[in-house]
Amino acid sequence: MATATTQARSLRDVITEDHREIMAYFDEYKKNQNDSSAQERWTNLFTWEVARHSVGEEIVVYPLMEKYLGAQGHDLAEGDRRDHQYVKERLYKLQGMAPGSKEHASLMQDIVDHLKSHIESEESQDLPALEKAIGPQESQRVAKSFERTKKFVPTRPHPSAPARPPYETFVGFLSAPIDKLKDYFSTFPTDEEKQEARQHM
Repeated sequence: MATATTQARSLRDVITEDHREIMAYFDEYKKNQNDSSAQERWTNLFTWEVARHSVGEEIVVYPLMEKYLGAQGHDLAEGDRRDHQYVKERLYKLQGMAPGSKEHASLMQDIVDHLKSHIESEESQDLPALEKAIGPQESQRVAKSFERTKKFVPTRPHPSAPARPPYETFVGFLSAPIDKLKDYFSTFPTDEEKQEARQHM
């Protein structure tokens, strides 16, 4: 996990921590391959975190890349949006599959393989370039905006929704309450299980 203080956390800090959490949740999913109930809980948490993280980036981070990095930023942001769309479509399909089945495990692995490539690109190219362009103070301000935004966005994949503001923001505010109602009736790992998973990041 990031060691920076809450007040001084950069955009790279908070996004990297999200990435590590997502992968930690997948590791827990794999550890419970013989327990479909546990796999369902970890799948729900994995999906919840990926959905919020993706929309947060699309609303807060990618427009800044396009603004500050010019043509390079536009190309990077478009590539990232395509990666997100690929993942959203497969997460949406995953919701109709039974945890514990070979099909479910295969699709989860496909999603994670794609995410790993996306994460590596973001952490090695996108975020260093953006932070260099905006400077440390702006990076910290954007990090706070990113974390606030995640509290209000959808928690489930919506592949047909727009992937850029302002339309994404509008659709997201409409979808989020419905998603949160579905979350209420879904099962998730306990806080203790989540904390233990994060300790292995």
